[in-house]
Amino acid sequence: MKRGLWVSLITGVAVLLNLTPRCVAQTAAPAAAPASKAQKSPEADAKKKNLDAYIALMRRDVRQEKVEIMGSMMELSAQDSAKFWPIYSDYDTELAKLNDQRVQTIKDYVQSYNDMTDEKADQLMQEAVSYQKARAELLSKTYEKVRQALGGVQAARFGMVEHQLLAIIDLQVASSLPIVGSSK
Repeated sequence: MKRGLWVSLITGVAVLLNLTPRCVAQTAAPAAAPASKAQKSPEADAKKKNLDAYIALMRRDVRQEKVEIMGSMMELSAQDSAKFWPIYSDYDTELAKLNDQRVQTIKDYVQSYNDMTDEKADQLMQEAVSYQKARAELLSKTYEKVRQALGGVQAARFGMVEHQLLAIIDLQVASSLPIVGSSK
């Protein structure tokens, strides 16, 4: 692998991901006492809609960036591309569904951060672990499909590149969120 390509990969993904979790995390501390659900202001609703739209935009950009990186790293022939990309597209669709759950868990964490209870912390941690298990199972299932279609070397390449991309994303998300209970 070319060193410059890896530097570009890491830099590109990190830049794309840099703002999304921080933007979510910055909503964690309300300026005043939280309003009840029935008393949400139009300003709060607009802020939530803007945040949701921003997250959707960033996720779209990250997905496109991942596809480009995967394409350059796989070094596929035209024949192998015809086999690989439908498998990857199915994988990416399933991963996006899992990531919808992850985003919801992060939003829930951010909303609960200032008033975290043992029960809520346990619930959020169970959801995070469930996400990781489901994602690992999806990656394993997709690896097998790629292995059957393209052989072990190409499947290993897919698995390694995808694992590295997911690790970069995970690190960026984790480093942007405050540790529970650290301000108490």
